[in-house]
Amino acid sequence: MSQNGRVGDLAQVIFHIDVNSAYLSWTAVEQLKKGAEVDIRTIPSIIGGDQKSRHGVVLAKSIPAKKYGIRTGEPVANAFRKCPNLVMEPPDHKMYREKSDLLMKYLRTFSEEIEQVSVDECYMNLTNVIHRFPSVPDAAMEIKNGVKERFGFTVNIGISTNKLLAKMASDFEKPDKIHTLYPNEIEEKMWPLPVGDLFMAGHSSVEALKKLV
Repeated sequence: MSQNGRVGDLAQVIFHIDVNSAYLSWTAVEQLKKGAEVDIRTIPSIIGGDQKSRHGVVLAKSIPAKKYGIRTGEPVANAFRKCPNLVMEPPDHKMYREKSDLLMKYLRTFSEEIEQVSVDECYMNLTNVIHRFPSVPDAAMEIKNGVKERFGFTVNIGISTNKLLAKMASDFEKPDKIHTLYPNEIEEKMWPLPVGDLFMAGHSSVEALKKLV
């Protein structure tokens, strides 16, 4: 892979596409369609459990909610202690599947080589079709902007020559961003990261790795 984003004869072009705060973003899009005056993505908000009992866990959070230290997976009650004025909306998994299906249908207009790994993320192999675009970043930009314009939500796109590095790249700065992590960029972009940012590095693994330093 050359530095200008063009493809060599043996290179693969793998995109990892991840919807930013999918459950919350999809909920916001539906609310705005129905005339909502406030976009819940712009205020401290979460998708979570029961509003009255405040049971359950945080399934998705807005960027303003993140500033209060609210984390995906923590109990809803904890989130409200951190931010008493937090807005919470219930999950709607039927709607999420519909949004996901629309997204995947759109992405297949670029490449049929898609591996969907969850309702809100997939890998795309564009190796055989990338010649249609001026460069790899141009392809990513067209996809990213197309999703935003058509559907009203945003995605991050990570670009590399394999799935692992593409996944790592898509987790860099969010939302609505494109990042590369080619093998020759690992030392610059990956080595400075905390060990906990490694893909699939759980708490126990992180603690074990820290002891090796």
